[in-house]
Amino acid sequence: MNAQSQNTALFESTMLLPDPDAQERLSRLVGLDDQKTRLSKMLGTLINSAGLEAWASRYHPGSEAYVSGILKRPPLIVLCGDVGSGKTALAETIGDMVARQEDIEITLLPMSLSARGQGRVGEMTQLVSAAFEYAYQEASKLVGPSGRARGGVILLIDEADALAQSRESSQMHHEDKAGVNAFIRGIDRLSNGGLPIAVIMCTNRLSALDPAVKRRAAEILVFERPEAKQRHLVLSDSLTPFGLSASDIEILVNVTGSTKDRSHGFAFSDLTQRLIPSIILDAYPNSKVTASRAIQIATETMPTPPFQEKV
Repeated sequence: MNAQSQNTALFESTMLLPDPDAQERLSRLVGLDDQKTRLSKMLGTLINSAGLEAWASRYHPGSEAYVSGILKRPPLIVLCGDVGSGKTALAETIGDMVARQEDIEITLLPMSLSARGQGRVGEMTQLVSAAFEYAYQEASKLVGPSGRARGGVILLIDEADALAQSRESSQMHHEDKAGVNAFIRGIDRLSNGGLPIAVIMCTNRLSALDPAVKRRAAEILVFERPEAKQRHLVLSDSLTPFGLSASDIEILVNVTGSTKDRSHGFAFSDLTQRLIPSIILDAYPNSKVTASRAIQIATETMPTPPFQEKV
């Protein structure tokens, strides 16, 4: 297998950041400002350690030992939460914000789920090891003489529980356990390498991840369904240009929350991919968007049920 075909098997389409499309997608993730800020700062320090060291030297001389401890943490961040909570979309685009923040280029490597292989003996272990090896080599090229990163790498693993599920399960196949072992070795190697690289894992099932993987996470960010303030930001940003008033938006905020008939409100994806497009396309092409029709559509739209883990 040549390098190009191997990369195709290991990764989905790679992306070089900053990128205008990624920036635009990131800007549409309204209501996730706290997660954007926390994730961009964490990734910035993992990928460009010189930035945190310069900050400490300027504002807190003498804090070098503690800062050094922060920089030695494994370069792993776990994003977990319900279906449609925005974690994967954020993971796919946050690198653009970090690239602009640190003034470097970042290569996004989204690991393909085909990296699990077909269950043949040793295949999953080989593919996982190859993915980490490729990411390691790419990051190795980006360390400048001064120690400042000339670029960075983000290895993105969506549906991470498919690759790093707990080895404590009695039903887990030996080959899957070997793959998790390879995954942990990959994280440890990146951690010891001191390279400008970070791994982002996304999962709906945090409890399904192997405990050793969770222990290695520098950060675990939990994504909840949007609360009223977040729903207001999303709906107002999208529907005010179509003539809906502040009071109209407030009614929609209430309708898309939990009700007496259901305990869960709309997910981010329910709002942005289903409800808002439905309201706009309902009026197209012969009429204007109206508040009464928007509220009716919201009332009739059922949000995605919360993800339920099987016991």
